[in-house]
Amino acid sequence: MAQYSFVKSAGNMLVPATPDALEFLKTKVKFGAVLYADFSQARNPAFHRKYFSLLNLGYQYWEPTGGAISPADKELLTGYVKFLAYYAGNEETLQAAADEYLHDVAEKRAGNITITKSFEAFRSWVTIQSGHYTEYQMPDGSVRKEPRSVSFAKMDDIEFAQLYKATIDVLWNYILFRSFPNQQTAENAAAQLLSYTGQGH
Repeated sequence: MAQYSFVKSAGNMLVPATPDALEFLKTKVKFGAVLYADFSQARNPAFHRKYFSLLNLGYQYWEPTGGAISPADKELLTGYVKFLAYYAGNEETLQAAADEYLHDVAEKRAGNITITKSFEAFRSWVTIQSGHYTEYQMPDGSVRKEPRSVSFAKMDDIEFAQLYKATIDVLWNYILFRSFPNQQTAENAAAQLLSYTGQGH
């Protein structure tokens, strides 16, 4: 069951705190519907807002490419470039040409693919990549990773700090390094996003 976060606003109104909470209200709840829920208050709401602001920043800067080029495709072409470079030299030039070729192929393959972004799926992926998951053995021998709950009501400050650090590392390594000169600048941008949305107070 999904968990959604809300912030108490002026006039005793609950306002969605995350994109997935807003999406839930917009798409799943009809106007005038009555919702029943078991509420719990986050132990440290500032931590909660800081974490989700960081996730929102990563989500905004992430542009899905669809995986039109598989890792096997890249590995094969990289191996071939190294093979050619061994005999002909100019590995950097050959690799640049290979990258351009892969880009062109990816655009052609992805021409008819529609990719939608989902904050909930993104958050699950980040949580797993941050090491905050449980592994399950499947009947076919495969292993499935499920993100653990990021319930701040149950998480102490030390656990939060570890999760936050792992999350900024994941977002930096996969997404934010392209747009920011360093992690601190990215965190500052997340803090500005937090104040801009009015949740920093």
